[in-house]
Amino acid sequence: MDIAEFARKIPKAELHVHLEGAILPGTLAELANKYNVELPPHDEVTDLYDYKDLADFLTIYAQAAKCVREVEDFRRIAFECLTASAAGGGRYMELFFSPDAHHDYGVSYSTMLTGILEGMKDAEADSGIFCRLIPAHNRELGPEKGMAFLDMVLAEKPDEVIGIGLDYDEAPYPPAPYKEMYERARAAGLHVTAHAGESGPAENVRNSLDILGCERIDHGYHVVDDAALVAQCKAAGTHFTCCPSTTVYTTIWKDLTAADHPIRVMLEAGLNISLNTDDPPMMHTNIAKEYLIGARDFGFAPETLKEISLNSVRASWLDEERKAALTSEWSAEIDGLIETLEPVNA
Repeated sequence: MDIAEFARKIPKAELHVHLEGAILPGTLAELANKYNVELPPHDEVTDLYDYKDLADFLTIYAQAAKCVREVEDFRRIAFECLTASAAGGGRYMELFFSPDAHHDYGVSYSTMLTGILEGMKDAEADSGIFCRLIPAHNRELGPEKGMAFLDMVLAEKPDEVIGIGLDYDEAPYPPAPYKEMYERARAAGLHVTAHAGESGPAENVRNSLDILGCERIDHGYHVVDDAALVAQCKAAGTHFTCCPSTTVYTTIWKDLTAADHPIRVMLEAGLNISLNTDDPPMMHTNIAKEYLIGARDFGFAPETLKEISLNSVRASWLDEERKAALTSEWSAEIDGLIETLEPVNA
C-alpha cells in the first residue's frame, strides 16, 4: 500500500466542515436553476469555485446558501457531504451549518434541521458515517443578532445539535463582543468553538479561549505569531481544527510546502491539531487529500498522521466512553495499515 492509499484508508473524524461549503458544483447549478438564482458567469460549474481571498469566497458561499431552501435540498447536501467524507475514510463528522445564511429567503430553522437530520440518517445507513451538528453564527451580524441566534438554537435542540460556532469574516469582527452569547451557550450545556486566527491576529485566538471559553479553535494559524500564546495552548492541550487546502485561498500562506507554513509550525511546536476539509468542493479537496497533503507537503510520518487521526476523536464532542472506544479501535486499525505501507524509497 502506498501513502496515497494509506491517506484514504486511515479512519478520520472531521471537526471542521461547513454544510453550505460542501455543496457539489453540479448540485449548486441544479438548485440555482430550481430557484432561478443567477450565479456568477462561468464556463464550467467548477469555475464557480474560483476566488482570490476570503471575502471573494464568502460571496459564492452566500450564493450557494441562497439556493438551499426546502427540506429535500438540505437532506441532499447533507447526504452528499457525509458520503463524500466517508469515501475518503471519514467515520464521524461534527458539521457546521449557517442558519443566518438562509433566513433572508424564508427558510425556517425547523426546515433546515429536518432536512439535515434526514441526510445524516441516510448517510449513516448508506456508508456508516455518523454525525453531530454545530449551528454557527455569522459574526458580521453582531452580538445582538447572535443572542437571537442562540435563542433559536435553544428553542429547538435535538440531541444531534451539540454546540455552536462563530464564523464568516474574522479580521474585522473580533470575538470579544460575543462574550455574553457564549456564556449563555455554555450555561445551557452547549459546547463552544470559534473561527479565530485565520485572517485575524493571534489576539483573536487568545480572546476566543480566555473570553469566550472556547473548547477548541477553528483554524488558529496566527497563533504562531505569539510565542507566549503557543506555550499557553500547548500546556492546555488546546485543539486546533486545521484545514490545509483552505490556507491557500483564505490566508497569507499560499505554499503548502513552505517551511514556515503554520500547520507545520504548529505541529512542530507541539500543538494539538487535526486535519479537516472546511468547504471541500469549494476548496477543491476531500479528507483523503488533506491527509495526503500532511504526508507529502508537510512531511508528516504515518505515525504522525495516526496521532492526528486520534486527536480528531479526542477533541470531538462525543461522550467519553464512545471516544475511548473509537480511539482504541482506530489505533489498532491504523497500526495494521502502517504495517502494510510500502517503504518510501521502494
